[in-house]
Amino acid sequence: MERVILLNSDFSFLNVISWKRAIRLIVKGKAETVKASDRTITNAERTIELVIPRVLRLMDLVKSVYKNRVPFSKRNVFVRDDFTCAYCGCKEDKLTIDHIIPKSRGGGSSFANCVASCKPCNNKKNNRTPQEANMALRFKPHTPTIMEFFVIKMKRMGVYKTLKELGLY
Repeated sequence: MERVILLNSDFSFLNVISWKRAIRLIVKGKAETVKASDRTITNAERTIELVIPRVLRLMDLVKSVYKNRVPFSKRNVFVRDDFTCAYCGCKEDKLTIDHIIPKSRGGGSSFANCVASCKPCNNKKNNRTPQEANMALRFKPHTPTIMEFFVIKMKRMGVYKTLKELGLY
């Protein structure tokens, strides 16, 4: 399925949409093609041929409500850590959240105290600090900024390279 990058009228990234939605926006005159792909579609009679866009820009500005910080959630910790264990570096499907300072010792749930961890590492660490368990963190956990988080998500969606080619990011 072909995905299309949707930009606001000021060329800021909005979303990734399906090619069918992109064609509807173009036909209705709500968007214009910034960069076209090499794929085309035709109707049954082959009288109309449309190029599937790769990047679209809306004609009217859509006001976006930006948050001033990234909300803490299990999913956002996984995105920040690139779905990689903070202790051994493995990339697994079933990661867990590990509290660096255990909750039973007063550690809270925050970006600074939580990391993604595979189950074997989480079980090995158990109810101890990494120093007590003789385990080292591969990076220092931090609270991501909105822009940093935005770039991480764009890279995961596979649109960052295209936007970089256009000189937008």
